[in-house]
Amino acid sequence: MAIDPKLVDQLLADYKKPEQIIGENGLLKQLTKALLERAMNAELDEHLGYGKHEPAGYNSGNSRNGTTKKKLKGDFGEIELETPRDRNGTFEPKIVAKHQTRFTGFDDKILSMYARGMSTREIQGHLQEVYGVEISPALVSTVTEAVSEEVKAWQARPLNEVYPILYLDALVVKVRDGAHVQNRAIHLAIGVTMEGTKEVLGMWATANEGAKFWLQVLTELQNRGVKDVFIACVDGLKGFPDAVETVFPNAQVQLCIVHLVRASLNYVSWKQRRAVAADLRKIYTAATVAEAEAALEAFASTWDRSHPTISQIWRRNWERVIPFFAFPADIRKVIYTTNAVESLNMTLRKLIKTRGSFPTEEAAFKLLFMGLRNVSKKWSFIQSWREALNRFQIMWPERMPSLDRS
Repeated sequence: MAIDPKLVDQLLADYKKPEQIIGENGLLKQLTKALLERAMNAELDEHLGYGKHEPAGYNSGNSRNGTTKKKLKGDFGEIELETPRDRNGTFEPKIVAKHQTRFTGFDDKILSMYARGMSTREIQGHLQEVYGVEISPALVSTVTEAVSEEVKAWQARPLNEVYPILYLDALVVKVRDGAHVQNRAIHLAIGVTMEGTKEVLGMWATANEGAKFWLQVLTELQNRGVKDVFIACVDGLKGFPDAVETVFPNAQVQLCIVHLVRASLNYVSWKQRRAVAADLRKIYTAATVAEAEAALEAFASTWDRSHPTISQIWRRNWERVIPFFAFPADIRKVIYTTNAVESLNMTLRKLIKTRGSFPTEEAAFKLLFMGLRNVSKKWSFIQSWREALNRFQIMWPERMPSLDRS
């Protein structure tokens, strides 16, 4: 809606400094108050069917009944509004609803700050400093509590029948239990859809990461509609591959190379890590299985004398390391690396770090859910996905669902 420049000039006739516009009692705040009150009076006119002081209101059965004061928080700070009333108590203003104390969008700001890991005290300080608005810890809890219902609905939503690639990983959060702080493992499942987009399928909490619990997670995914997984990328947890194959017997289990390299470097001093990592890279970037085996033997001959455990780890897990060699180099990166999981976990760990510990498991889930929602908005299509699909079509034609291209 165009604003008459003459009206703007009139409002700015005495303008001398910015505080007159954006200050505590500046023009913007006064205009917001005036416009909101005028809009509510217009809504009351519509509700009653006649304007103020109009004869049509006489003996109409309902009339104006003064105003009530309420404070409204928003980007403009805090303003006191005069809300009109009707005698029958049937008027429900729309622009500022009954019992509404925060302007539209204000809650979103609280949620946005919360999702970025800001504590309640930091949110309070920020809103006070930037907008001049004082809020209580209870208000932050009230606003974020609505997210709990979203988490429940999201966790129970139906899933696709087929996810060509499934990444499974866990991270640890600290939850307070009375005077004690306990570690809780948050299990994450990320699926790649047939269209090449990443989707967080859910998150689950338990005291420790274990194959038995992963079996429950996979069973839940199956109950929510997942019928087939082509490749499941997992860490080196004992019994993990068996858990995957119990629920999805046709799935090809690929050991996460990132986890394997990380586990290997745990046995190496900081001075030697770069050299060891470089030699390990020769193994998983080899062109063929034969070349990878040769690179592993070369690694053993170089490092077994000082670090014999590393080559033993790779040999022990070799059958779960080599499946990705069946694919071209550009597709291997889609399969064996867990950039999707690692980048996600890095973001989530930053959020967790700012909190230290959570009062409840539910509080941890709320923050992680909002963090997941923010991160997933930035995800793009997986590179080389069309080539990967063509390879899957050749390898498992009977398992490929038809894509709806309408």
